[in-house]
Amino acid sequence: MTKASELQTLIGQEVGVSRWFALDQARIDAFARLTKDEQFIHVDPERAKATPFGGTIAHGFLTLSLASAMSMDAVAPLDDLVMGVNYGFDRLRFLAPAPSGSRVRGRF
Repeated sequence: MTKASELQTLIGQEVGVSRWFALDQARIDAFARLTKDEQFIHVDPERAKATPFGGTIAHGFLTLSLASAMSMDAVAPLDDLVMGVNYGFDRLRFLAPAPSGSRVRGRF
């Protein structure tokens, strides 16, 4: 696929898989500082041990914010596309926690 006009023919098909992205505590802490979401379940490993998660977890919005990097990694650039914009999401849910130290990747 090299042209935006070809995208329509690929609906329902997987077109790429990104590399793995680490969700280590340093990345989680940096995201917490940046977004001012410093809940203990994200930034306090000792206190988070007592939760049902058993440790710190990544912010749902941290995993979501990696979607752009994942898509750039997984899908080849299109020759006739000047730029892309994020149009948004319908019915977005975070179905499972992502523990500190885990990895995520995108499938497109």
